[in-house]
Amino acid sequence: MTYNFESDLSEAFGQLLKTETDYNVIIHIGKEPNFKEFHAHSCILRCRSEYFNKTLSAENIEEKDGKYIIKLPNILPRVFNVILNYFYTDKIDIANKTGTELLNFMFASDELMLKKLTNLVENSIIKNQQQFLQNDPIGILQIIYYCKSLVNLQEYFLDKICSDPGILFNSDKFTQLPAPLLEIILKRDDLNLKEIEIWENLIKWGLAQEKSLNQDVSKWNQDDINIFKRILYKFIPLIRFYEISTEDYFNKVKPYEDIFSKELRDDILKFYMIPGYKPKYTPRHPKCYADSIIINQEHLIIFTDWIDKKKDVKYIYNFNLLYRASRDGNTAKAFHAKCDNKGATIVVAKITNSEQIIGGYNPLFWDSSNGNKNIKDSFIFSFTNKSNLQSANVVYSIGNCHVQCYPNRGPIFGNDLGLNFSSGPNIWTYCWYLLNCYPPLDLPNSINVDDYEVFQVIKRY
Repeated sequence: MTYNFESDLSEAFGQLLKTETDYNVIIHIGKEPNFKEFHAHSCILRCRSEYFNKTLSAENIEEKDGKYIIKLPNILPRVFNVILNYFYTDKIDIANKTGTELLNFMFASDELMLKKLTNLVENSIIKNQQQFLQNDPIGILQIIYYCKSLVNLQEYFLDKICSDPGILFNSDKFTQLPAPLLEIILKRDDLNLKEIEIWENLIKWGLAQEKSLNQDVSKWNQDDINIFKRILYKFIPLIRFYEISTEDYFNKVKPYEDIFSKELRDDILKFYMIPGYKPKYTPRHPKCYADSIIINQEHLIIFTDWIDKKKDVKYIYNFNLLYRASRDGNTAKAFHAKCDNKGATIVVAKITNSEQIIGGYNPLFWDSSNGNKNIKDSFIFSFTNKSNLQSANVVYSIGNCHVQCYPNRGPIFGNDLGLNFSSGPNIWTYCWYLLNCYPPLDLPNSINVDDYEVFQVIKRY
């Protein structure tokens, strides 16, 4: 019979750390005035950390009075104290740590090559410390960028910034962002800013890099123009000038045209003056981009907020077009062929002779099982004018809500909103009073729809 005395072993090693019996390693942690000396055992360190195993095996390791000397000036003593205890007891508690403490733990564990602990802390930051990430975007960006092994956190935070650029661009410290990091962000295809806003922020950043420049560009001389050109030369090719309106270009871009190359100025002029001219540029296609003829990226951001409204954690989503009635055939068979068993979906329909759109979110999936599926956290919505985001209205499912999954029907949310083809392929019905799966949405009972689209909702983080 085998017995497990793991807890006793953990306690024994913890006691060994406290008594420091027969220790043979001295570790200098931090810098004055935040410095502390720790004592440990090489056999424990070798087993627990790849970093210490390599360091203790090095031929040139420093020794004094028969003890190894290791110096780690970049790690905080209070952080290393917890990690050292983890080495001996295999226990660590990060539940009540602040965001700053978690980052310090993560960077220390990364330097010590503790992959398991690094991943644990990184996941904790992603799940529980979103406000912390927003408090100092410049500082956090710099830290995670230069710590190359933190790939997940880098991608997560860059995704958050591109999805909600105000986190970075509205920061008081935005102009302190290092040029390499700004370049990385402007190269991203999912940066959710209008092109003129990207340009305005770039000008703001550029002017802050050279204090001698007059804020009024009309007062610049050739030396000023040359200075600004050197500051922005890497970024000019990243701006999609062709997505800027002629009015905005004239008022906000043209004053700086002297920093452009002649080729770029000519290309922009041809684009605005010659109908059908195709400029030499690569348009930005956001990752949060939906191949839609009904909605745009701004709607997707709102959908993301609605999906996450009842969750403690905010996620990043991709929206993959599964079905468009006008493209794939406005039949129940076509809908189910494209949309069944695809996971969570958003359905969006355009009302005839108006700018109004309606739709709903199915957090489960569609199928042809000839019955209803109970769901939670579903919603249906309406934009009175799809161009006016303030006209949005959303109502969430209440009680035992369901979606209808019948092979001869389209998407139907409860008994409230959907397409059952009984009145024709373009007539959606709204009958909230029959079952009350959702609160009232102020829609007519019969709705004529031009087209509708279904998007697969894929959670990234």
